[in-house]
Amino acid sequence: MNEIINTENLNIENMIYEIRGKQVMLDSDLAKLYQCANGTKSINLAIKRNIIKFPDDFYFQLTKEESKMIWFQIETKKEHIEVRGGKYNQPCVFTEQGVAMLATVLHTTVAAEVSVRIMRAFVTMRKMIE
Repeated sequence: MNEIINTENLNIENMIYEIRGKQVMLDSDLAKLYQCANGTKSINLAIKRNIIKFPDDFYFQLTKEESKMIWFQIETKKEHIEVRGGKYNQPCVFTEQGVAMLATVLHTTVAAEVSVRIMRAFVTMRKMIE
C-alpha cells in the first residue's frame, strides 16, 4: 500500500498547514513519513489504543469545509483520497504536540528519527510566521 519513501528528500514544512489557528499535519502525510504499513489505519489504531494521550488540542478531525481548503492548498485531492483507502472519512490532523505523542505510540523503525525532523520543521515554520 505505502511504498517506502526517502524522507530525507521531503520538505516537511510543505506538509504543515494552518487550521483553526494551529499548525497541523495531515494523518495521511504522517503515515507516509512514519512509513506505516497500513497507512492511516495504523495511525487510527494507535490512537484508539492510546486515546487518553490525544486530547482535542493534540488531534482532531477536519470538517468538510476544512478538508476542501486543505485540498485546494495542495491541489492533490485525489492523492489524499487514495492514500486513505477504503471507506472515506474526513482527515484527521495533529498539532505539534500530537505529532510528538504519535511518535511515542507508533511502533515503526523510523518514527523517532522522522519525529525529530518534524519537530524541527514546526520550529522553522514558527520562525517564518514571526
